[in-house]
Amino acid sequence: MTEAKIVDSHCHLDFPDFDDERPAIIQRALDAGVERMVTICTKLRLEPQVRAIAEAHKPVFYAAGTHPMSAADEPLASTDELIALSQHPKFVGIGETGLDYHYTSDSAEVQQKSLRIHIAAARETKLPLIIHARAADDDMAQILTEEYANGAYTCVMHCFSSGAALARKALDLGFYLSMSGIAAFPKSQELRDIFAAAPVDRILVETDSPYLAPHPHRGKRNEPAYTAHTAKVGAEVFGMSYADFATQTTANFDRLFWKASA
Repeated sequence: MTEAKIVDSHCHLDFPDFDDERPAIIQRALDAGVERMVTICTKLRLEPQVRAIAEAHKPVFYAAGTHPMSAADEPLASTDELIALSQHPKFVGIGETGLDYHYTSDSAEVQQKSLRIHIAAARETKLPLIIHARAADDDMAQILTEEYANGAYTCVMHCFSSGAALARKALDLGFYLSMSGIAAFPKSQELRDIFAAAPVDRILVETDSPYLAPHPHRGKRNEPAYTAHTAKVGAEVFGMSYADFATQTTANFDRLFWKASA
């Protein structure tokens, strides 16, 4: 499985789960055919630490934003702040941002405000928006559509596990859907069907590590090397060889994350 190169489009290498062994984890990813990784900063005050990881490791790029579950507890980002961060050569995306009403519905209003600020930065920088959506499909579809009417931008629905209607709306806007370990879980057939209905040139793969490890590592700490397990399932979903699916999703990544293109 290592002959075809793939990309982990979303991981969290700054999380303490990886302390003391980041170089080994990055090397394991490379050994598994994961040639590049995008590590995601979820709180802007931590951006210097995340940037340092990207600067220290050639295969690692980064993005930064305010995670919706932190939107009420962190200072509200400004579009200018995000645009300034984007000047770094290894800064390749805006976010993650989005809406999460599963645990934090009480902060819906500030989440929506934060999301619109991030969209404005994505529009201005031409960098892809990285969206986290959970239990908020209707509001998410509405905001993405409203904002797109104000000016085009690009976007990936990271770790996509929402409903078919939001998938269709995102795809209609020209956005991308990213497969995480959730898509590889045995009970996720409905989600695999949503992916199968999407154009394969709009699919990315990711780990969201340290979370959501796919089989055979389910329940353990996830890491970028395991992108290969999700990509194997993705290849089956689309009826492709692993090598062809890896080539396609890498081309998709390069198109969307143009600053990190090979």
